[in-house]
Amino acid sequence: MTSRLTALLPDLAPWRSSRDFRLLWVQGLVTYLGSVMALIALPLQIKELTGSPLAVGVMGAVELVPLVVFGLYGGALADAVDRRRVIVLTEAGLGLLAAVLLVNALLPRPLLWPLYVVAGGVAALAGLQRPALDSLLARIVPHGQLAAAAALNALRWQAGAIAGPALAGLVVAYAGNVPAYTTTVACFCASVLMCRRLSPVPPVAHAAKPSLRGIAEGARYAWSRPVLLGTYAIDLAAMLFAFPNTIFPFLADELDADWALGLMYSAGAVGSLLLSLTSGWVSRTRRHGLLVVFGATGWGLAIAAAGWTANIWLVLACLALAGAGDMLSGLGRSTIWNQTIPDRLRGRLAGIEVLSYSIGPQLGQVRAGAMAGWTGARPAVWTGGVACVAAVGLLTAALPGLVGYDARTDEDALRRAEEGNGARAEEGTEPRAEEDDGPRAEAPSPT
Repeated sequence: MTSRLTALLPDLAPWRSSRDFRLLWVQGLVTYLGSVMALIALPLQIKELTGSPLAVGVMGAVELVPLVVFGLYGGALADAVDRRRVIVLTEAGLGLLAAVLLVNALLPRPLLWPLYVVAGGVAALAGLQRPALDSLLARIVPHGQLAAAAALNALRWQAGAIAGPALAGLVVAYAGNVPAYTTTVACFCASVLMCRRLSPVPPVAHAAKPSLRGIAEGARYAWSRPVLLGTYAIDLAAMLFAFPNTIFPFLADELDADWALGLMYSAGAVGSLLLSLTSGWVSRTRRHGLLVVFGATGWGLAIAAAGWTANIWLVLACLALAGAGDMLSGLGRSTIWNQTIPDRLRGRLAGIEVLSYSIGPQLGQVRAGAMAGWTGARPAVWTGGVACVAAVGLLTAALPGLVGYDARTDEDALRRAEEGNGARAEEGTEPRAEEDDGPRAEAPSPT
């Protein structure tokens, strides 16, 4: 019994084998805790300065275009230059933007326009940085440990998502914006120091300079691989149809449970965390396409149930199940990407993932808000969940290669594994493992 329970615990092999992975894990946690301070403080400061919900909402529109444009360019950049250099420079830039927020907050009368400028700048830098971070994992972790590494990265994010907002809320509420922004600046300074200790991650030989042609090459590769196409399409459909976060306040009103609004926002992270804490089995799984399909289907079913029931505790339980389903699908997507994408295209494909990641939730919030205005919050939630399940079913039927994906037989996965083994044989060691000198995870932006 004890051995079975132990087998469910997260696989720590990436933590033990790769010094760079440990650095990035800790760096990501530090960055997240600092960023969430600004994530809470910035919209509240806009609210204090304007008293307008529209002024707060405009921040999302300011962020979207830079994130998409620079995300695509960042993908091409990550394939052309040393990824460590991209990460260090963008992390330093994010720290400087956090310092701008701090200086503005120290003024006798803080200005409004710098807040939007910083929001747009942060989105641009985050778009440049994320492909470099997302494409780094396969270079610092052995091929057979990629699923375990994805689970450990998810565990870090979930711990921060649960504890970070609560801590940030207390700091902003009782100490104000200045201590919050000061904490953000300090965390980015520590993060830059850790990123500088990473081993160099140079591009492959004869890497092309960033260009529209290079971005198009990455898009053509994704389009030619039904497995990859399926991961993007299913994630986009799940977020488009079943991302109801924007109408949680209205759902809480309909359920006469305003006190539970905060719990609604955190329930998904709790479900994700529980799945990650029992993710030891993921490292022994080879059918990662099934994880994507089952996870997205579970997400849709749970969201539909959350909209159907009128009991607030059942709603919270369903949202937690939805979070677990989303995490299951995310683990499958991340593993497939890292196992199959060639290193020379990894950054550009990560840039396409940023596009999917950005557009899906944004359009999902528009859909949920428009539907709620027409039918009410509960129907908007449950119909979105049903539409998600239907869309996943149709996409699965159209792209059967995703369900059939097996890391033991997929040609791209076998080719990447062989390349990784060959590279380690030439180096005579594990990649970036247990080096004494030398200095990811998605680094949340200050907004």
